[in-house]
Amino acid sequence: MNRTDDRLAPALLLCAQALVWPGAPLVRGAVPSASALLVAALVAGVVTAALTLRRTRPVAALVVVAAACALGAGPLPAGAMAVLGTAGAALAVFTVATRRDAFTAVLCVTALALWQLLQGISLHGLSESDGLDLVLTAVLYAASCGAGLLVRRARRARRAAGHLLKRAETERHRLPAAERRRMERELHDISAHHLTAVVVTVGAALGLRDRRPELAAEALEFAAETGHEVVRALGAVRAPAPSRADVSPPEEQLRDLVAGFRRLGRKVDCEIDPLPDGAVAEAAYGIVREALTNAARYAPDAHTTVLCRYGETRTEIAVTSTAPPAGAVAYGAGLGGGRGQGFLRSRAREAGGTVHSGPTAEGGWEVRAVLPGRTATPVEPPAPRSFRVAQVVAAAGLVLQPLLPALVIRAEDVPSGTRVSAGVFFALLAAGQAMTLLWLRRAPRTAYAVLLGLALLWPVAMAMGNYGGPVLLPSALSLLATCAALAMEPARTATRRNTTVLLAVLVHAAAAATAVLDRGTTAPAWTVVVGITIGVALTGTAARLAGVRRARHRQADHRAHDERLAAWTEEAVRDAWIERHRIAAGLEGTVFARTADMVAEAEAGRLDATAARAREALAAMRALLDTVPQSGTGPELRPQPTLQALDLLAHHLRATGRDIDIRLTDRVPRHLPTAVDLAAYHAAETLLAAGGEEPSLLELDVDTDTLTLTATGIAHAEGRAVREGLAARVTALGGTLTTGPRGTVHLRLPLTTARDDSPPRRTLHHRAGRLTTAQDDEERQR
Repeated sequence: MNRTDDRLAPALLLCAQALVWPGAPLVRGAVPSASALLVAALVAGVVTAALTLRRTRPVAALVVVAAACALGAGPLPAGAMAVLGTAGAALAVFTVATRRDAFTAVLCVTALALWQLLQGISLHGLSESDGLDLVLTAVLYAASCGAGLLVRRARRARRAAGHLLKRAETERHRLPAAERRRMERELHDISAHHLTAVVVTVGAALGLRDRRPELAAEALEFAAETGHEVVRALGAVRAPAPSRADVSPPEEQLRDLVAGFRRLGRKVDCEIDPLPDGAVAEAAYGIVREALTNAARYAPDAHTTVLCRYGETRTEIAVTSTAPPAGAVAYGAGLGGGRGQGFLRSRAREAGGTVHSGPTAEGGWEVRAVLPGRTATPVEPPAPRSFRVAQVVAAAGLVLQPLLPALVIRAEDVPSGTRVSAGVFFALLAAGQAMTLLWLRRAPRTAYAVLLGLALLWPVAMAMGNYGGPVLLPSALSLLATCAALAMEPARTATRRNTTVLLAVLVHAAAAATAVLDRGTTAPAWTVVVGITIGVALTGTAARLAGVRRARHRQADHRAHDERLAAWTEEAVRDAWIERHRIAAGLEGTVFARTADMVAEAEAGRLDATAARAREALAAMRALLDTVPQSGTGPELRPQPTLQALDLLAHHLRATGRDIDIRLTDRVPRHLPTAVDLAAYHAAETLLAAGGEEPSLLELDVDTDTLTLTATGIAHAEGRAVREGLAARVTALGGTLTTGPRGTVHLRLPLTTARDDSPPRRTLHHRAGRLTTAQDDEERQR
């Protein structure tokens, strides 16, 4: 909001106060004195100025508003500070709840309510008034504080969702490039280590054929074995395992990096937490590598410490080097290009974080980076204990301030044996109900039971305190807390919601009817009971409907967020799958065929032909590597992801902060019927997208021609959209869908029906020619 919005609410309150006083007396013909108008103007000016600055200094604004209204209420007539003293203070309380932590907000509300209560006791005693006005004011403050806390929680949830979407969008653009780099790196390793070794070995055997003919047999055997190894390696490149156990985690890569610097003679210690895959891990690796390289270059023989902490809201990375020993020579000081700091900042910025570097107090150097954490929400550092103690002491001093004049000036006027007023009982009951609302989310049944139990005590408090005010007002205050509970946290099922509303209506109607009949009335008792019951029922139903509407609105927001996240996940996996499909197509058409020819020639014992085929395979691999960086694909090639894309799905979800694992048993064949392969992948995608913050596990197995998918840790497994989406895919294949314990889903997809009904499958593997066919035949024979 801008400053105009900040001034609008205080201006409206000032106008409302002017209408109440002195506007209403002026209409009746009573002109206030000049001194009263002057005092009112001064107080109104101070309150308006404080409320204008409430967003930057909310606690100070609340203290100024309460003190100004209290000082102005003495010389001014009744109603002169009614609007500013209640609505103005409530606005300040609301701002404190939205801008500060929950402890500060609750402490401010409690201190303000107790301060006004003690001020009233010091002025009027305990029994001279019912004290209901103080209770109403305290309820207003509590409602303002609760509303502010709800708004603050909603804002934090929106920020967390926005950061999660931002991270997902970053990973959406990063995943295809990461997949392309992975395949390029692994294909380069295969060409550099396997095919090059075959070319060199066979070439040496050809050159020494006349002098050492025994090398020919060894070279042919080596070529055949290496060819089969190339085939297996290319298959792993084309379809890597999605299980986390088969992939080196990012923290292990960081430890390997540190170990490499230790082998160079560097003194490096490290404390590294487990990290998720994705942009955060890549940025952390790049920052640590750059910092260690700079330390080795500019601070030889210095001790370096690497610290990596992965938390809920932030990832902290610190690389600290001590000052180099005296006389140490930095031989690599002139090797830098001056772009390292820029690379550090760009890596951190791309991951959504910041990085700072500079000298330490001991003469060393430190590189410190802050990256997003598991939830990627902005971090709020906890307040130190000394600050909390200071808050409590200051609040206690302000609360006890009204008692000082009473103890010093009016101590002899306070009679002994004073009767406790109804307002004190009402304040205690209202405080109990307010505290119960704080436990509503953790223990809803217990909270409702306590609220209804306290509702039955309000008529008792009215009788014990000789309450003489409006008979239905205390019952309405009691009903207000229950209605707030129904609106804030309605029951999950319709049956439980209806039962809760029915019990609330019966209890509150009984309490209100008891209070009215105890006071006495000329109306028949049955009309009192019926009328009160109808009124309570309408109020409770309205609160229930408001809660249901709020819950549906929140569910709609979550659904829209999940759909957007699922769409970006689908797009990221699809684009990465297209990149894999494009590169694998080059493997199938050239490298696989040339490698198959090399293996066939080697097994046939033809050394010259083996050498020629090996050089052709190496040339084909290098030609493919030249085309790998050319991302993109034509519109005619849009393959749909299958189970072989589960590793991409797992990589993307882990990069967005999800803790998931996917396991495939050895019984799951590589080639599945097309319909089953596509349906199983989309079912896995739907299940994992429906998971929450808790760890999720997806297991796939084959049992008697049936593919089984078992997912655990799925928070929204029983959601209607999830069940409908899964049922549509499972039913089309004649499978079954069952839900076990909470968060567990079992899917069974028959393979025989899909294999009989589906057309012959044209995949990349069929274009591998005789190599794939020979390999499959060999596996079947085994």
